[in-house]
Amino acid sequence: MVEFALVVPLVLALVLGLVEVALVARSQMEVVNAAREGARQAAASPDPSDAVRAARASLGEAGPSAQVSVRRPDVVGRLAEVRVTLPYRVAAPFFGGVGVEITAKAVMRVER
Repeated sequence: MVEFALVVPLVLALVLGLVEVALVARSQMEVVNAAREGARQAAASPDPSDAVRAARASLGEAGPSAQVSVRRPDVVGRLAEVRVTLPYRVAAPFFGGVGVEITAKAVMRVER
């Protein structure tokens, strides 16, 4: 019984850690996808606000808290770059959480 009482908190901490890693990985994939969507829009549209809207829309409810920067040259064939940064609280239910930033960058050639 004593061994069980000692091992259960460790197993619980390990499981919670694995769940948190999975949540961070999911958020990272969402941010990468948002950067890709923004770059796709930046390559097709000369208005940078279209790319910002596309990236934020791709993030869903987390979109308004994301910082999106767009660098798009006016020359066809040059690279348009979109960088998306999303603040994330790791282990938010415990100890108030630790803040990290999840960042992704995507580039695509300007089409018009």
